Amino acid sequence: QVQPVESGGGLVQAGGSLRLSCAASGRTFSAYSMAWFRQIPGKEREFVAAIEYGGRNTVYASSVKGRFTISRDNAKNTVYLQMVSLKPEDTAVYYCAASSGLYYDARSYRYWGQGTQVTVSS
Repeated sequence: QVQPVESGGGLVQAGGSLRLSCAASGRTFSAYSMAWFRQIPGKEREFVAAIEYGGRNTVYASSVKGRFTISRDNAKNTVYLQMVSLKPEDTAVYYCAASSGLYYDARSYRYWGQGTQVTVSS
């Protein structure tokens, strides 16, 4: 079992950068694949990126590929999302989640953080 806690959100201008962090409690962090999702009011939670437990395999949504990078440090029980060239349409609450594999579907993720707001101004 892991409990993710996100941090690093904020307000940034279009074209700027942010790095989100997700610190997960629990001794088995390295056994889980981790992912980032985002959600805006009235819409379903959207897949952003995921990284498998060992860190070698990653997957990205086409809307963020080339701009966002997911990484993890198992020694620190932390996963990161480096975001560059941010656009106003990236504005959302970003959630960190844990699962047994690399999935695009939010329903496949059992453990979720509370989210962190990212706002990109034009």
